[in-house]
Amino acid sequence: MSALITPDLVTLDENLGGDRAAVIRRLAEQVTSAGRASQVEGLYADALAREEKTATGIPGGIAIPHCRSTAVTQPTLAMARLDPPVDFGAKDGPADLVFFIAAPEGADQEHLKLLSKLARSLIKKDFTAALRAAATREDVVQLVETAIGAGPATRTAKAPAADSTPSAEPKTRRLVAVTACPTGIAHTYMAADSLVAAAKERGVDLQVETQGSSASTPLDPAVIAAADAVIFAVDVDVRDKYRFAGKPVINAPVKRGIDEPGVMVEEALAAADNPNARRVPDSAAAASDQQDDDGERLGGKLKRVLLTGVSYMIPFVAGGGLLIALGFLLGGYELSLANDAGVANGDDLLASYTLFSLPPEGLLPFLGAVFWKVGNLSMAFLVPALAGYIAYALADRPGIAPGFVAGSVAVFMNAGFLGGIVGGLLAGYIAMVIGQQKVPRWLRGLMPVVIIPLAASIVASGLMILVLGGPIAALTVALNDWLSSLTGTAAVVLGIILGLMMAIDLGGPINKVAYAFAVAGLGAGTVDNQAPWQIMAAVMAAGMVSPLAMALATVIDRRRFSLAERENGKAAWLLGAAFISEGAIPFAAADPLRVIPAGMAGAAVTGAMIMGTGVTSQAPHGGIFVFFAIGNVIMFVVSILVGMVVSALAVVALKRFAVRHADTAKASEPVAA
Repeated sequence: MSALITPDLVTLDENLGGDRAAVIRRLAEQVTSAGRASQVEGLYADALAREEKTATGIPGGIAIPHCRSTAVTQPTLAMARLDPPVDFGAKDGPADLVFFIAAPEGADQEHLKLLSKLARSLIKKDFTAALRAAATREDVVQLVETAIGAGPATRTAKAPAADSTPSAEPKTRRLVAVTACPTGIAHTYMAADSLVAAAKERGVDLQVETQGSSASTPLDPAVIAAADAVIFAVDVDVRDKYRFAGKPVINAPVKRGIDEPGVMVEEALAAADNPNARRVPDSAAAASDQQDDDGERLGGKLKRVLLTGVSYMIPFVAGGGLLIALGFLLGGYELSLANDAGVANGDDLLASYTLFSLPPEGLLPFLGAVFWKVGNLSMAFLVPALAGYIAYALADRPGIAPGFVAGSVAVFMNAGFLGGIVGGLLAGYIAMVIGQQKVPRWLRGLMPVVIIPLAASIVASGLMILVLGGPIAALTVALNDWLSSLTGTAAVVLGIILGLMMAIDLGGPINKVAYAFAVAGLGAGTVDNQAPWQIMAAVMAAGMVSPLAMALATVIDRRRFSLAERENGKAAWLLGAAFISEGAIPFAAADPLRVIPAGMAGAAVTGAMIMGTGVTSQAPHGGIFVFFAIGNVIMFVVSILVGMVVSALAVVALKRFAVRHADTAKASEPVAA
């Protein structure tokens, strides 16, 4: 295997910038210069995105930024001893030792194990002291290679047995833990070793299952059964959580396992002695388990649940919408219109002809009917899939069946996507409550596959048919009528609002809310009611503006942007054209007070133009590459170009103003005598 770290990847006692973003960029440049990454911007963006999820500073003046990236060509460590130190989010202050771990997507297990060993070594005081005392870059490389060669096992961390000799001493307290972070490279293993060390200091036997990148060995069921309590230090879902059902649990982000391991061990011991402590739920209730001990607020939980449903629904909408658009492209809008017998022309065409007996119009209209019909069948799953996976987010797998049934009832009741949302929430909550009930052991096996789906389907769907479906259907009709009536100023105002939401956080929660609103209503669009298609077009076009504007700005005034930003601008052309708003994130991260307002201005203009001119989109994604699904594609492009120019000129003007302001302020300072 090639070396993970070499002297040219080590920086000693240098100033790499005043904040963590600057340091990460410099280290990404160092990795790329060493020929271990194909591009700086891709690596920097991936590392910064990981940093924004959870700060990588840990106690002791250490930071360990890390990521997986397609830009990385071989697993790499870059180390910097900073002067001055930089804040990476640790509670005890800034970091002077920074290890940047860059792993390629699909890195081999042996390399990942070595990276994990290094991460675990960083919590050892003698190792970090030696790094601070190292005189040369070669000394640092030698220290790291020694640590990797002598590091602890990376598969399952556990405290050494205190004493296997039988004695009359009090019974040893036993805990188990699971650690996991999104990338599974560093925090997963550092938290594991920190918890083990803290438990050992307290005379507690703690065994940890590290669900990371360098493989994971599940805890022995006998070890779990003997444990007094369980600690989940995780940023992602615990795999096979049901193994721990009934155990008192302490649940927190993985970084807390590094920052406060002793506190977590004490909390777990207290929970083990408390009969009313929170416990790992069984079956469907596991999905409702909160992420931390402070609990999840209702609004945040509701947003998470709804976005889960939307994310699973999007493939049905994407495939169905594009197929319908292809059908209209080949066979015309007449496919969806009813003939004298009240049957859609597309259905009549498929019933009357086959591939071997083509209609008089020829092959293309027949294929158009095929695409149109398959697309409609796919779109028919929109509401059931939305409801089913909302229920899944609440009650795990037992919630899927009652959720789909409730969604199908919503379709039957003409309650639309609003009915799907209500039905999914209802089915998921009922399934979750049923799953929390204590039942005899002989009945537990039937709960998730028979009893919960049956009972939740009966209750949720019964309520939808008997009580809720009618009022929701009336509300849906009113909403559709209102959207259909939007013309002139009202439509323009809605376009402005949607545009602002798409640009304010570039793929964040507000952006996702606007996008989810557009996608959820897409299935209600028809030739006679094109308002949902217009909303989808406004959302997609506005979301394309910011990355395209940043790309244009780097061309208009190159001097205002760094070399790396100009390179990123080249990629932003393609990202923006494909409706990937995140293409503007590197610019926004470097200069948010100028980039984000400028992007919002152009996106608002684009949204207003789209709604005001009646542009439509039957595709939920794809940008300009799904031109065939866009109604009035010329105006779609013009609206985007206008918004792009507005945002580009705005960001350039703001940057020029800031420079002149800074120069003026500097010139006005008194000259020292």
